[in-house]
Amino acid sequence: MKHLFLFCTLFISTILYAQTQKQVEYFNLNDIRLLDSPFKNAQDTDLRYILVLNPDRLLAPFLRESGLKPKAESYTNWENTGLDGHIGGHYLSALSLMYASTGNEEIKRRLDYMIDELQRCQDANGNGYIGGVPGGNEIWDEIAAGNIRAAKFSLNGKWVPLYNIHKTYAGLRDTWLYTGNEKAKVMLVKMTDWAIRLVSQLSDEQIQNMLSSEYGGLNETFADVAAITGDKKYLRLAHQFSHQIILEPLLRKEDKLTGLHANTQIPKVIGFKRIADLEENNDWSDAAKFFWETVVENRSVCIGGNSANEQFHSAHDFSKMINGIQGPETCNTYNMLRLSKMFYETSLDKRYIEYYERALYNHILSTQHPENGGLIYFTQMRPGHYRVYSQPETSMWCCVGSGIENHAKYGELIYAHTDNELYVNLFIPSRLNWKDNNIEVIQENRFPDEPKTTLTINPAKTIDFTLKLRYPDWVKSGELKVLINGKEQKVEKNTDGYVSFKRNWKKGDAVVIIMPMHIEAEQLPDGSNYYSFLYGPIVLAAKNGTEDMPGLYADDNRKGHEARGRRIPLKDMPILVSEPEKIVEKLIPVAGKPLTFFLTSLYPAEKWNGMELIPFFRIHDSRYIIYWPQATEDHVIALQTEVENKEAEKLRLDAITIDEILCGLQQPESDHFIQFENSNTGYTDENHWRDADGWFSYQLQNKNKKAAYLYITYFGQGDNRKFDIFINDEKITPINLNREKEEKIVEAVYSIPENTANKEIMTVRFVAQAESRTAKLIEVRLLYKKT
Repeated sequence: MKHLFLFCTLFISTILYAQTQKQVEYFNLNDIRLLDSPFKNAQDTDLRYILVLNPDRLLAPFLRESGLKPKAESYTNWENTGLDGHIGGHYLSALSLMYASTGNEEIKRRLDYMIDELQRCQDANGNGYIGGVPGGNEIWDEIAAGNIRAAKFSLNGKWVPLYNIHKTYAGLRDTWLYTGNEKAKVMLVKMTDWAIRLVSQLSDEQIQNMLSSEYGGLNETFADVAAITGDKKYLRLAHQFSHQIILEPLLRKEDKLTGLHANTQIPKVIGFKRIADLEENNDWSDAAKFFWETVVENRSVCIGGNSANEQFHSAHDFSKMINGIQGPETCNTYNMLRLSKMFYETSLDKRYIEYYERALYNHILSTQHPENGGLIYFTQMRPGHYRVYSQPETSMWCCVGSGIENHAKYGELIYAHTDNELYVNLFIPSRLNWKDNNIEVIQENRFPDEPKTTLTINPAKTIDFTLKLRYPDWVKSGELKVLINGKEQKVEKNTDGYVSFKRNWKKGDAVVIIMPMHIEAEQLPDGSNYYSFLYGPIVLAAKNGTEDMPGLYADDNRKGHEARGRRIPLKDMPILVSEPEKIVEKLIPVAGKPLTFFLTSLYPAEKWNGMELIPFFRIHDSRYIIYWPQATEDHVIALQTEVENKEAEKLRLDAITIDEILCGLQQPESDHFIQFENSNTGYTDENHWRDADGWFSYQLQNKNKKAAYLYITYFGQGDNRKFDIFINDEKITPINLNREKEEKIVEAVYSIPENTANKEIMTVRFVAQAESRTAKLIEVRLLYKKT
């Protein structure tokens, strides 16, 4: 589509000549149509899910905030508890991508309707703004006047409003780029002018303070507006919205990511890269590249995902990933794929495609239920746990927003081109219309069930060009075979990782690529004794029962995206008994079942007589195992005992817990409706914490009104740490710390008064005494009996 081309070329100002750095061009989504495959099924399923969503309910927050009467009630869940309107922005992007990918007219009608209604909102606001942020007009006036109260997940008392409106900006941008809707372009520019006015009277220091609150990828979208309009004032705005406290260590090639909320940072880095490409700023591009390498090579698991409890954990300790039930977040991988796509375009470095393929098959494809379209927030790496699926009427999480986009754009990186070169990057069945050269390319296969793919080249007339076929890293050297019209070709892997064939192509020329796959065992990046199995690029996993999976399909509870069912003790999980170098020998192909293997040598043998492994993306509605603990015969009993001892106390506490909050973590605190005054957060010794010289509070759910005790943990050292604990405004206890206290982390349990215990919602409040501070609180729980 010409509008996507304009996006890349229209900026004629001299400061943006760096667009010539692009090494390859992408095809537009409307030039590619998926053919029968798991990806086509995912696209079709996503389309049905998108059409179930009610545009008027998504539009309700925007109409309300612009003074217009909503036509329907807002959705619940995140859409009416502070992040009102964020899914509406994602919906614009998803509709745009889906229309470009399918040409579906109902999708186009929905998109046009959304744009028309949002234009009404913008006109009613009268200043260019569009947003569903509750009470947004008031907080934007405060910010414009320099009254900025920023925290990681709030800004002037609202839940990440900058992040929220970024989804609207991105939706308007995508509507213009993918469908050519002129109205969306005008609205996007007007809204960006509003942002210029918002910060026009603020100092750089004030803006940077504001950016300590999550803001999505506003720096990227403002740079996009610069490219679309050719006006450099928008590029200046993109610079203003670039968070220096994140950028500066990356410029120095320093990994300062541990403890940071992962998906807050990835969109910022996408913005750094976008600005770098427009300005030919090698320093910023190198900083973004360092980030990509750090996350992909040091902080990601086998499926391509990253983060535990939504945070970047230490690159040297993945124990939180294995032990916890909040594994890699889908939004993170959504954004890492966007960053990878940007880097491939300017480098032609095949590493970005290798990662893209790994994450696409094993994380993104796996995060949609293949029948009902339910979308997944966390993909647990904990052996024996399960995942939760969204429902369109109840679940309005961030990963639903990015999820409806994920499955609408599978065609984006299958192919790329220069004037006379066609790159085949991914082996996804599809039909390509290379309009510039009047060539149709059809790719057909049963990959990954069969390790080959066939390309049929159909030019309108005989034409000379170079076909460049990716030589995957998972194919051993010398094993890739290419046949053209039945004749085997000499395969020479280029330095760029592709096999090239330059010839005069005629209609019907058939290219068969045979790509033998092998079993590989991949250890966790921290070097601990946990291994996963891959066959070619496909992660293999085992089903592990369907018992006790409450909330498998989420209701509208703020914590509905979490798999809160029983954690099977890790001591009860199978241990792979093998020397590390012989692990792959324990996996035996199952005859007659493609991509199915039998894992032997599991301990204890009387319980685990082997397990069947299949592609992880095909496992749904089940507990599963991806990572397997490994021990030699001499150490297996000792390992099981060690695992049991480490986890016993945590499982005992979990068993009597009604509700819990990990302090200082963005989503758990938001889910518990945190409020605070003069409060700070931090990260010490692998623990997040919150303290205050004012106060902070959480709302905990007292399910079935069984709470009898309040359990807290906190750092026990510190002078002048005097504070009181209240539950529903009743004082429970004072706490007085001093520097001599010996315990590093203190556990404390307090009885809850009977007149308070019968409430379904319990507000726990920590209040600093005069001229003092609270302790650094780590964790708060409601218990139904004493530990």
